[in-house]
This record gives sequence, structure tokens and C-alpha cells, in this order.
Amino acid sequence: MDCCNLGSSSLLSLRPSSDFHVSPLPSKLRFPPSRVKSFVVNKASGSDGSCSENGFSVPPSRIFIQEAIGAEYGEGFETFRSDGPLKIDVDFLNDKLQEGFLQRIRYAMKPDEAFGLIFSWDNVVADTRALKLNAWKQLASEEGKYIPEDVGIQKAILSAGADHVLQKILLWGEGESELERMKSRLSQLYYENLLKASKSGEKFRKWLDAVSTARIPCAIVSCLNRKSLVEALHRMGLSKYFQAIVAEEDGMESIAHRFLSAAVKLDRKPSKCVVFEDDPRGITAAHNCTMMAVALIGGHPAYELVQADLAVASFSELSVINLRRLFAHKGSTFMDLQKQVVEKTPPKRKLTVDTIF
Repeated sequence: MDCCNLGSSSLLSLRPSSDFHVSPLPSKLRFPPSRVKSFVVNKASGSDGSCSENGFSVPPSRIFIQEAIGAEYGEGFETFRSDGPLKIDVDFLNDKLQEGFLQRIRYAMKPDEAFGLIFSWDNVVADTRALKLNAWKQLASEEGKYIPEDVGIQKAILSAGADHVLQKILLWGEGESELERMKSRLSQLYYENLLKASKSGEKFRKWLDAVSTARIPCAIVSCLNRKSLVEALHRMGLSKYFQAIVAEEDGMESIAHRFLSAAVKLDRKPSKCVVFEDDPRGITAAHNCTMMAVALIGGHPAYELVQADLAVASFSELSVINLRRLFAHKGSTFMDLQKQVVEKTPPKRKLTVDTIF
């Protein structure tokens, strides 16, 4: 389902189910499917004909690029409808996804349900650093080369794009066609390693159980294609926890755009969403979207994640009450005590009548 492919409006079911499902988008945002780049359509339909041994279409090297943060000035993505293009930006979504009267009453009694949680696939849901590093080492073995054991070099390999790594860090550049071949093989190796990702952390699962009990909707965002992402979630036993996914087929061009797309699918205002990230760039993207950001310390040290609203070393440190505290300083204009202003009325004028005798 495309992020802007709207069905009829219905209430979002927050109960875990055995089947993965994507919630319908809110009726307040009715517009036709968004423009998707041709290569995304080709990959989604499998029309390019390139497949790995495991049946996965060979993905583009987007997995190994440093994506744009996005929404630096609140800009979003663009979709099209019969009366012309429609720009979906941060302010637009915060305005159009306002809660209705009955929702506001419900959220006043159950405030946790007003939130939306957005989880990054990379290094939050799955340890993709290990998957990527293994893919690089496998490629090096096939090419008769090696990956240095230096921690700094390996960190640069994991954070930079494949082009930069091949040409500037590993110095494997041997012509354009050779680079494209190695990038394609690298992506294929990554997808093959993805098949081995069959377990999730126990602490992460307990956190999702707590969130599910509080009936807070969750979304997962990734640059993987939808089929591979859904299958990986099924193998890890996590598909029942997520009400929406944003994948490669959604055609989002930056990290922030994926977060905004997830907010639309969850039917939650961006300003009511919490993003779980481990990368400073993802945290910046979340703040650009007016979202809160919870940083997971691991791939980056704590001092690189100081811009996050909350930083934790493990999901065991989190509780649902932490989410409420993130928004505590914002308050709500609904059902809050308001100071009544009593305007002083001007004193009445005394009328006197002069009598002339």
C-alpha cells in the first residue's frame, strides 16, 4: 500500500494481531496515490528481472547511502490529485490531523492513546550494523580483498555511502561498471544476511508488549522493500506490534519524509509522535518534523546524542510514563483549568437634575 493510497476512514485497531496489517489513512487526507519514481515501481513489481538466490529482487544501493535528513524548513513531500499538486508538509499535517471532539475526550481520559510511536528499522528493531559489516566482509572475501579491523575505518564504512567507501576509503575503484557490479553484489549479500535476522531482543519485545497494552499505535520505517521487511518482521515475531510500515515502495526521498508518512498512516499529528532512533541524523529529522526523539545509545556514544529528548542504553529503561513526560511541558488546551478574567465594569454615572427656581 502506498503511503498516500487512501481507503475509507475507520478507527485504527491497536490490538496486536497475528497478521501484519497497515492501517487505513485518515479521511481528512483524501488524495490519490503519490508520485513514485519509476525505479521504485519497477522494484515493487519485480519488472527489472534481477533476483537473488532467495527470491528477493536485488535492491538499489540506497541501503548503503547516506540519506538526506529532510524537512529542514518544515517541507514535506508532494502528492497529486485532480485539481493539481498537493504539498504535504509538517504544518499541513499538524493542522489536518487535529483530533475530533470525541477523540479529544477519549485522549483526555486515556492520554497514552494520543501518541504515535515510530521505530527505525536500522539498529533499533534489528542490528543492521552487523548485517552491513558482514556484507562488506563477504564482498571483500569474494573480491580477494580485506576489510581493516580498525574501529574508526569500520565506523566510516558503516556511516558512509557505498560509492564513497569503495572509492575513498577502501580504494577499490576500478571503473564505473566494476563499481556498479560490486554495489549490486553488496546489496544482494545484505539481503541474504537479512534472512538470518530471526530474533529480536527480549527487552525490546517487553517494551512493545507494554506499548501494546497501553494501546499506542506503532509504525516502522525502513528503506528496505516491503516484502523483505514484512518477512523479516514475521521471522522475528514482531509483525503483530506494528500497525503501519513505510518502505521503499512509498517513494520517500529523505528520513524526515518517511517519518511524516508514518504519522499519516498512524493518523497522528507529527507533534504527537515519538521517534526511536540511534543516529543523530535521524534525531534531527524527527525534530524537523516537530516530533519527539528517543535515542538508543550504542552505535553512537551518548555525547553525540545530546540533542535527543531522551537517551537510553536499553529499552528496559523505558516505561509508558516516560512518553507522557516527554509531552508534559506542552500541556493541552482542552479541559485545562483556565484563569477567568473578570473585567471591571465602569462605575455608573449619577445623573443629577439642576432645578432653576
